[in-house]
Amino acid sequence: MISVTTLSGYQYCPRKLFLQYVLRLVPIPKVVLVLGSVKHEVFDGINKVEENIVKSITKKIQMEDILNRYRSDYGRILKTSILKFKRELRKFDISLSQLFKDNWPIFLEEAHFRAKNIHGLIEEKNVFGEELWELLPKIKSEFRVESEKLGLRGIVDKIEFRGKLVIPFELKTGKAPTDGVWPGHKTQIAAYMLMLEEAFNTEIKEGFIQYLGVSDLRKVVMNPFLKMEIIELKHKVQDLLNSKVLPPICKNENKCNACGLKDDCFNEKLVNEKLSTIQ
Repeated sequence: MISVTTLSGYQYCPRKLFLQYVLRLVPIPKVVLVLGSVKHEVFDGINKVEENIVKSITKKIQMEDILNRYRSDYGRILKTSILKFKRELRKFDISLSQLFKDNWPIFLEEAHFRAKNIHGLIEEKNVFGEELWELLPKIKSEFRVESEKLGLRGIVDKIEFRGKLVIPFELKTGKAPTDGVWPGHKTQIAAYMLMLEEAFNTEIKEGFIQYLGVSDLRKVVMNPFLKMEIIELKHKVQDLLNSKVLPPICKNENKCNACGLKDDCFNEKLVNEKLSTIQ
């Protein structure tokens, strides 16, 4: 069974995928991966405290009071998550306090969004506690899913359950494109949409990419062509993982400069030695 991340990895650079999964070369850790792990940890944490926050509201209160409850929990979770990764962060000489300051606006914005949503429901429905919680979309983070039919497996960053609707989200920490989403991100969310359709036996028409550096969500709509693209891409990845033929070097200088396998990739002697072990 193939991981969904290998699909986008193939799109990014087939040679890197071959070096990593066929020749078993290990990429140099990148700071962006550590920073991404911190943010994923925080979002997982804030989704887990949502129920307690909502159920603790047992009477009408001001929007600012609701926001303060979110703000308190979110600040604690962000601090805890940063400390969890402090060893990795210090390897890259990252200030823990500065990291908190840089990331706090993202989660404060999330707190504002959720508090406003809660306050609106209270004003409209006059409900509190358990009843208020039942009206809200349910959120699951780091949701593991696999499909025997598609031969794929993966972990969805976030899923919202709104009645019968199942809506997947991928959270991305890198730079957002001017419009739409990056091809690899589109591949990931589309694959998750297909897998979740099978898992929950329901049609999933759309998923979202949330670029954490910008305030808007980017929608990806499922269609027959996108489904076909995912299936074809999976077959290409399967063929590459079973192959003994090294793909050519990527001709994109920006990709090469950012690659954790750049030095190994251009080390012809090392690559040939590794190739000889699988011939």
